[in-house]
Formats: sequence, C-alpha cells, structure tokens
Amino acid sequence: MAQVIAVTNQKGGVGKTTTSAALVCGLHQRKARVLGIDLDSQGNLGFTLGLDIGECSTIYDVLKGTVSIEQAIVSTEYGDILPSDIMLSAAEVEFTAPRREFMLDEQIAKVQSKYDFIIIDTPPALNILTENAYVASDALIVPMEAEVLSLVGITQLQETIETVQRSFNPNLKVLGILLNKFNPRFTLSKEILELAEEVARQLNTQVFESKIRRGVGVAMAPAHGQSVLTFQPRSKPAQDLQAVVSLVAGDRFPLSSD
Repeated sequence: MAQVIAVTNQKGGVGKTTTSAALVCGLHQRKARVLGIDLDSQGNLGFTLGLDIGECSTIYDVLKGTVSIEQAIVSTEYGDILPSDIMLSAAEVEFTAPRREFMLDEQIAKVQSKYDFIIIDTPPALNILTENAYVASDALIVPMEAEVLSLVGITQLQETIETVQRSFNPNLKVLGILLNKFNPRFTLSKEILELAEEVARQLNTQVFESKIRRGVGVAMAPAHGQSVLTFQPRSKPAQDLQAVVSLVAGDRFPLSSD
C-alpha cells in the first residue's frame, strides 16, 4: 500500500513543484513504484517532468467522473504522473457534493496498491483541493524559502492541518519543514531557521536537516522537462534534494551507485 505524501504551502514560489518533482524522480531512481499527482491548476508538475498537458486527460477529468484514474495516469521515464490543467481552477465552484473532501482519497484508493509512494503537488491556496490532499495523505512536507513571508504562510497552515486532523484524517502528520534557497552564511537565513524550528515544534515536527541551496539548475530544469536531479545531478540543490528523497525512501529503497 502506497505512502501518500502531499507537498504543501499556501504561499506560491516556495519550491513545492521542485520538491514534488524531485521526490517523484528520486524515488523512481531508487526503483520504487511512484505516482505524482498534480493538484495545481497551473499544471507545473506534469510540465516539469516533460508532459504535453494538452494531449493528456487530467485530474480534473478524474474528479468530474468523465475519465477513470487508471486512464488518466501517464507513464514517463521519471515515474507515473496524473497531470493537471487550468480547468482545475473551477474546483471550488464545481465540486459541491456531500463528502467533497474525500474525492481525491476515493480515487487514490483505486490505485494505491500499485504504488509504493504517491506524491501530491498542492496548489498555493488553502482551498478544497488542498483539503482533499490532506484528507488523502499520510504525511505532509512543507517547503518554504528562507524569508519572512514564507514563514507566515506556514503558520497559517497550522489551523487547516488541525481541522483536517480533527474532522477527517486523525492520522495525518507533518514529516517536516524544508528550507529552500538557503544560504547558511546569511544572517537572515539563520534567523529564519530559528523561527522555522519554533513553528516546527508547534506542528509536532522538525525542520529537515537537509537545506536546499540555491542553484541555477533548479530554474532551468523544467524548461528541459526534467527534475534538477537528472538535469544537474551533481549540483548542490540536487545533492540536497537527494538527501530528502533518501529520508522519505528509507532503507527499502536505497540509491544505487550504478
């Protein structure tokens, strides 16, 4: 049965898709069976991993019931992907049926036995799609940049997480807070780390030991339809992200030296 992990922060531009793509790609490199679900209407996860979204069925079609989840999943050289597109932006208005918080969970249940990991890239908002991701997930990873506004976004997540735990998914946990674009030489980065550690305590979690350093490859990789792990595997950000993937993969799926 797959472990379901959502990558989440209501603030945009903090590295959610970069982290999600690295997890999908890195787990696939370790021979794990992995599915990436793009729950953001911008469709960036599929684009990052080389999909032509215009030629695919999407998670919107699945949630609408017009296509089965098995039909919408696309196999790529980096793992399986359930893509998204702009149609998903209508979710808050269109999906109003009872138990709408369980739409994604019910779909994932149909394929969960086929995978070791399911990674969900969430939208930069606390909306019905984010709630669906939390209800369906075993755990959350919360990326943030080493700057104050990103930290504010995390503190606002806490209430939503606690609501989902109380009402829908009492087993949901936060695996950790992941600091992106981190430079330990900067005073601000050190101060943000201290504040992030305090927020982590409030969420009963940790700040990941691995901090993701800056690198141009992170920005360039999506244009080549790749994660930074394959685009610039020796870069500092790729090494840092591999450390996070190793933590998620555990002893069952070590990274081969081949």
